[in-house]
Amino acid sequence: MPYSNFASMPCTLSRPAALLGERWTLLLLRQIFLGTRRFEDFQATMDISRSVLTDRLNVLLQENVLKRVPYHEDGRTRHEYRLTEKGRDLYPVLMALRTWGEKWMAPEEEESFHLHHRDCGGGVRAKVECTECAAELTARDVQVTAKQ
Repeated sequence: MPYSNFASMPCTLSRPAALLGERWTLLLLRQIFLGTRRFEDFQATMDISRSVLTDRLNVLLQENVLKRVPYHEDGRTRHEYRLTEKGRDLYPVLMALRTWGEKWMAPEEEESFHLHHRDCGGGVRAKVECTECAAELTARDVQVTAKQ
């Protein structure tokens, strides 16, 4: 089934999968959260072709995950890419994937960058919790019911 078909499924997991399921999209979002904003910088840090980068940026712009913001350089107006509120809301998703990747897919000898809370220096991780009691949850703690 093509990714585009996922976007029309009545499922709140399939629609984001249609948007984020292509590998370059997640890596592009990683770079944006790390502070990359300009087309040439994406290309240099990701080793991605211009056509693929243009396509992925356009999809994220169309979906209102990113916005283009003008800036002036060398007497020309150019654009950089910034996260919208919808885009910033993807941060916990990327952190959950990173946490899982660090645990299950990072070789022991591989050195990775670390994320720290600016205020206290503590580590960063994604957490799923109950909206009522704030208990941390696993899949075994959650009951699925039909929407009424």
